[in-house]
Amino acid sequence: MDQIFAKINELSLKYADYTALNLSKLVKIKSESMGEEGVQHELVRQMQEAGFDEVRIDGLGNVIGRVGNGKKILAIDAHMDTVGEGVKENWSFDWLSGHIADGFVHGRGTVDQEGGAAAFVTTGRILKELGFDRDVTVYFTGTVMEEDCDGLCWKYLWEEEKLRPDFAISTEPTNLNIYRGHRGRMEIRVTFHGISCHGSAPERGDNAIYKAAKGALEVEKLNTRLKSDDFLGKGSVTISEFKSGSPSLCAVADYAHLHLDRRLTWGETKESALAEVVEAMKGLDAKVEVLYYDEIAWTGLKYGMEKYYPTWKIDESEHVVQAGVSAYKNLFNAAPKVDKWTFSTNGVTINGYYKVPMIGFGPGNEVMAHAPNEKVPISDLVKASAFYAGYAYLI
Repeated sequence: MDQIFAKINELSLKYADYTALNLSKLVKIKSESMGEEGVQHELVRQMQEAGFDEVRIDGLGNVIGRVGNGKKILAIDAHMDTVGEGVKENWSFDWLSGHIADGFVHGRGTVDQEGGAAAFVTTGRILKELGFDRDVTVYFTGTVMEEDCDGLCWKYLWEEEKLRPDFAISTEPTNLNIYRGHRGRMEIRVTFHGISCHGSAPERGDNAIYKAAKGALEVEKLNTRLKSDDFLGKGSVTISEFKSGSPSLCAVADYAHLHLDRRLTWGETKESALAEVVEAMKGLDAKVEVLYYDEIAWTGLKYGMEKYYPTWKIDESEHVVQAGVSAYKNLFNAAPKVDKWTFSTNGVTINGYYKVPMIGFGPGNEVMAHAPNEKVPISDLVKASAFYAGYAYLI
């Protein structure tokens, strides 16, 4: 086995420029949620060039590549959609440049998270070159719409494609640490209704904005008393949108709503989080509901799910984690840091709903996600491509 790990390291370094160039090609293709068609076809091309045993696109637009024919299934996932540019002036280079310089690949998606996809394309090439012979089938999934709705892509893969992995790796950025969980989240809308009247005599009406303002202050208080977990940290809630409406700007508002971003720590559930908001809104005649995502993929398919994304964590002693620790030690002659994400990933579905044992390991630092001047070290891409190959041999 030592010879296998040595060869994996040798090949990952040999293909460093290949991996970086593949990532550059992906980054140059604008690929925001529901607009991933171009980048998906490029990923298919790269997988085919790398010699994957099978490559196809499913009905939602996910790319599914396969290496091997074993009984156990390992899925390695990277979402291919990115967020937008943001404020152009905050960038010191073209956000879609894919420029390779100074040991980095630059541009939106290099960290979050097409870098993981470029790395696993090289992993597939390495496994094919080594004549991968374990009783494992490795599926490499380039998934869609994650930035809009975490886990929707894996809901489709599980329920429609019947892809049922025994183990999984998310290639979201981990700074080359091994991650074993993160907080869940949900999107809650709190709606307030009032009665409109002319703005010259507001006492004749019932202003929905005032109710919503009182509700907003209750949300602020609620955030301070949410529970915490030793590993995942504290639950949180914040208002990410406040909208109102009235017949005119000379009228009392008869409608308002708050959009809540609720992060769920261990032990918090959809039901408990909703109950807390309902209690906080007592006396304000508010409607509290979990929102539903129902959008059209680039393929034209309409598909959706409730915007509740469960919390998940894996015990450090579990095989899926320890296999990662062993792969890291064998490849890099060092002990990895085992930690968690701050943000949310497709793990909300893979493990949160479907209980597939999984870890995270990805190139780049998550602090670069959604930030201007996003870039990933090529050395991270090299180590990630080696890690996924080593893991496939050990799992």
